[in-house]
Amino acid sequence: MTQIYLIRHAEAEGNLYRRVHGHYDSDVTERGRRQIDMLAERFRDSHIDALYSSDLRRAVATASAITRYHNLPVITTPRLREVAMGCWEDMPWGEVEYAQRELLVRFNCDPESWEVEGCETFPQVVSRMRGVILELAEKHRGQTVAAVSHGMAIRTLLASAMGISSKEISKIPHADNTAVSLLNVDGENIEVVFYNDNSHLPEELSTFARQTWWKEKDGIDRHNLRFEPMNPMEEKELYIQCYADSWRSVYGSLRGFDGEVYWKSAVRHYQENPLSLMKAMLGSELAGLVELDTERGKEEGVGWVTLCYMVPEFRGRRLGIQLIGHAVSTFRRMGRSALRLHVSEANKRAIEFYKSYGFRQIGTDEGVNCLMLLMEKEI
Repeated sequence: MTQIYLIRHAEAEGNLYRRVHGHYDSDVTERGRRQIDMLAERFRDSHIDALYSSDLRRAVATASAITRYHNLPVITTPRLREVAMGCWEDMPWGEVEYAQRELLVRFNCDPESWEVEGCETFPQVVSRMRGVILELAEKHRGQTVAAVSHGMAIRTLLASAMGISSKEISKIPHADNTAVSLLNVDGENIEVVFYNDNSHLPEELSTFARQTWWKEKDGIDRHNLRFEPMNPMEEKELYIQCYADSWRSVYGSLRGFDGEVYWKSAVRHYQENPLSLMKAMLGSELAGLVELDTERGKEEGVGWVTLCYMVPEFRGRRLGIQLIGHAVSTFRRMGRSALRLHVSEANKRAIEFYKSYGFRQIGTDEGVNCLMLLMEKEI
């Protein structure tokens, strides 16, 4: 018999930015790194003979929790990857829900009935995951193995091992990031000893403690944003209104605000790239705006965010990070390696927000009303 600890990767960009990341190769977040620390302590005194991981960055980073106290190589294999999501890859979950809600419900509640262009079907996932687990067990008879994989890949394997049909998969809850399952594998038999154990995580480090979608019967998050282009020439009044509200929320008045100047800048950005100005939508409601300057910083490999605005009633709901996620996704496709933005030194809340998500101050510039901090984040 072989014991296999099956571990979900730490919190990654897709979990934080609420985007579809199957084979998309995203990195772990700041919270994810702290989850890895907790996972390392959990396995500090455990006997592990071999360590395997999906070859995606978020899984390999998570495997470092085991190597911290165990002198083992990380053996990577694409067979432990997440489900290949086809044409859904890197889409905002909010867009999927808005445009393809029925398919999303199938994905969560009856995955064998789900299929989109270019995807890996769930029977294929079960076959792949079951095959690699049985192969590892055969190779390491009588030993203990740790294997780092991904949420839906693990969930479908557990369902198969426990004799749970696709239509009943909701009996197996989604797993928190770094959750651990233990399998006893003997020949062709896979016994699930326990699953989805995140007891090593304090509540403040749990991804699920900050989200509610996994509690929903249909698995749909009502807080996922989608993005649609905004033409500033057709929606000038709305653009200036949003920018003015952003200015007033920082400075307490419109002193120094010139809406016409900022609108003309938005028009230029739009003409250079029609996807530079996007409305963040929660369903059919406007929740915010994100504006990018896709030409500035091109030679340095930097992408500039010139406006990151949330409508007042949507503030304080942990939605703003999805705007940053949109910027990361857009500029990463362009080959940029960092984001930059300015934030007023008077906007203490925004400064803390950006710092908490990996931005660091690299300089200062003069602003209209006060000093502007220049912030950068590697992507």
